[in-house]
Amino acid sequence: MCKTIETPIAAGPEKRTKLLKDMDRRSFMSFCSKMAATLGLSAAMVPKIAEAVEGAARKPSVIWLHFQECTGDSEAFIRSQYPSAEELILNILSVDYQETIMAASGHQAEAALKQAMTENKGKYLVVVEGAIPTATTKGPKAVEGGYCIIGGRTALEIAKDVCKDAMAVMTVGNCSSFGGVQAQAPNPTGAVGVRDAGVVPSGVPIVNIPGCPHNVVNSVATVVNFLLMGSLPATDRLGRPLFAYGKRIHDNCPRRAHFDAGQFVEQFGDDGARNKWCLYKVGCKGPQTYHNCAWVEYNQNTSWPIKGGHGCIGCSEPQFWDNMQPFYERLPHIKLPGVEATADQLGFTLVGAAAAGAAAHAVYTFANRKKFVDTTEE
Repeated sequence: MCKTIETPIAAGPEKRTKLLKDMDRRSFMSFCSKMAATLGLSAAMVPKIAEAVEGAARKPSVIWLHFQECTGDSEAFIRSQYPSAEELILNILSVDYQETIMAASGHQAEAALKQAMTENKGKYLVVVEGAIPTATTKGPKAVEGGYCIIGGRTALEIAKDVCKDAMAVMTVGNCSSFGGVQAQAPNPTGAVGVRDAGVVPSGVPIVNIPGCPHNVVNSVATVVNFLLMGSLPATDRLGRPLFAYGKRIHDNCPRRAHFDAGQFVEQFGDDGARNKWCLYKVGCKGPQTYHNCAWVEYNQNTSWPIKGGHGCIGCSEPQFWDNMQPFYERLPHIKLPGVEATADQLGFTLVGAAAAGAAAHAVYTFANRKKFVDTTEE
C-alpha cells in the first residue's frame, strides 16, 4: 500500500505536497489501462501513462468555473468512483478553484481564484460548466450578459479574465459546450457555449466534452492525454475529442443487430422492449449522435440509457433540446448517415432480402443435390 507523504508546497515542484491516497498498485494500473482503452492506445502504453500520471513535476492546476447550469457535471465529477473523486482531486489534478467542493466562499473564494491565476499564469487548465449568457438585461441598468452575475461580475467578464492566461480550456457538459437547455428556443438570455461566446483567445486551445452530464472518464482521459503527449487530443469540427466522439452511438450499439434485422420496439413495454430490440422507432437518436457511451457507460461503468431500455436523446450534439425533439418519437425526415432508407423500409427490405436469400439457397442446394445424385447413378 502507498504511504501518505507530505512536504510543503512552498518548497517548489520537487518537494511539493504529494498526498497519495491509500491505493494499491493493481487499482492504479487498472485505472491506467482504462485510460489507454478510452484513448484508443495499445496496452504497451499503459506503463507510459502510469509514468506520466505519477511523474508529473506538478499536477495540472485546474480552475473550474460555474455559469448557467444545474451542477450535474460537478455531481458526475465528485461521484466518480474509478478513479474516485479523491484520486482525481489529490493525485491526478490540482483543483485550486471549484465552487461546489471548495471550503471557501464569498471574498475568500474570489481571493483563491486570483491566487490560482497568478501563481499558475499560462499553466492552468480552465474547466467550464454551464452556458454563458450574452443578452443584455432590460431596464434602466441594462448589463450585457447580465443574466449571470457572480461576485459583481458577469459570466462574460469572468470567462474572459480567467481564460486569457489559461494553458487550455475544457468545457464539460452540453451547456458549456453548446449552450444546453438554456439555449433552447426562444433563448431569452442569449445563452451560448464557451467557444461561441468569444471569451477564449485565439492562442488558447479549447476542447469540448459534451453530454448531459458529461462522462468523467472522457474528461480525465483528456487530461491524461495532455500529461502523456503534452497536448490536447485530436478533435472533430465541433471541438470534441475523436477518441470519445469519433463514432456514432449507432455504430457500437449492442442493439444494432436488431436494427439491421428490422426488429424494433414499437412502444415501451411491448415484446420488442422485453427482448431488447432496437429503440429507434420510440425516439432513439443514436444514429444521429456521436458519443462513446456504449463502452465507457455511466454510474461507475454499470449502465447507460440504451442498456437501461431508454433511447438516446442526443445529449452530446449541438442544440439537442431543439433538434432532437420529440424525444420519444423518431425523426422521420432525417436520413441516417450511411443508411438511405427509413427504419420501415429497411426492415421490409431486409425481410425481403432474407426471403430471397433463402430461396436462392434452396435452388442452389437442390441443383447441387441433383448433380450429386446424377453423378452417383453413373
